[in-house]
Amino acid sequence: MASFNFGGLNAATRRKSIYARNAAVERRNLITVCRFSIKTLIDRSCFETIDDSYPEFNNFAAILEQILSHRLKGQITWFGYESPRTFWDYIKVACRKISYNCICSIENMENVASSRARGRAWIRVALMEKHLSEYISAALRDFKTTRRFYEDGAIVLGEEANMLAGMLLGLNAIDFSFCLKGEALDGNYPAVIDYTPYLKFTQSSDSISSDEEELRTLGSSGSESSTPENIGPPFNMDENSWYNKCKRVEQKYLLTLEQKGYLEELVRLRETQLTESISQKKALQQKIESMNLAHKIEKEQLEYIIVELQDQL
Repeated sequence: MASFNFGGLNAATRRKSIYARNAAVERRNLITVCRFSIKTLIDRSCFETIDDSYPEFNNFAAILEQILSHRLKGQITWFGYESPRTFWDYIKVACRKISYNCICSIENMENVASSRARGRAWIRVALMEKHLSEYISAALRDFKTTRRFYEDGAIVLGEEANMLAGMLLGLNAIDFSFCLKGEALDGNYPAVIDYTPYLKFTQSSDSISSDEEELRTLGSSGSESSTPENIGPPFNMDENSWYNKCKRVEQKYLLTLEQKGYLEELVRLRETQLTESISQKKALQQKIESMNLAHKIEKEQLEYIIVELQDQL
């Protein structure tokens, strides 16, 4: 009589459930902290240009590096061993088809030797070019390559991937300035995220976003538990603070205007590309029609020659 090991089955189910829960929490944590890091960068950029000296940027770069390295597969060698990869190995393959890509420039940098350092240089160059969101979107559209480089449960293979591309779009309104010869590109050490600035966020009086609800909405990722509870109290207005209030509103308006201009330029670019694609399609159709006609004429000539040869025989 057969016997069933229900204890082992329950244990396996429990392990699978715990694994799925941990993976979901890990993805949610990285996406949520990425939202907050982008928020702090946008706030800081209203008053000065962002470079490597700002802890806010270094933290954002570490977060993005860990997101792109989340569940990244290793590379199997000829001897069957698995060697580690970095996210640069994925980016340089998935983004190489982009017409304006900086892949070759990064590869040819003399002072950037390791793969991890090249990935960090790429993040900085893409931000200065204001193309980081487009790079990520293009890479995610190459689903076959993404599946080849990442394991199941990776952020870039889940629903969070589209959220990531959308969040990064806001960085196009920021002016970045980086030196690509500093210690920040040292690939010998892994990136470490500093979570402490996001555990208790205190809104400054100079911030362009003094609305507590806006910060809570930005930090939410589908559950209330992902938003820090101890957000600083809203800025109290008095009779002498109207000027500062108007200044913040004006800065926020200018930032929105810059984002609007960028999106309009992006739409014009896509319309131009669409027009060119339509023209190329028409040209290809005409070429196919002419080739079919030439093929038909050639076929008739060959048939005529065959008939003549048969008559001669």
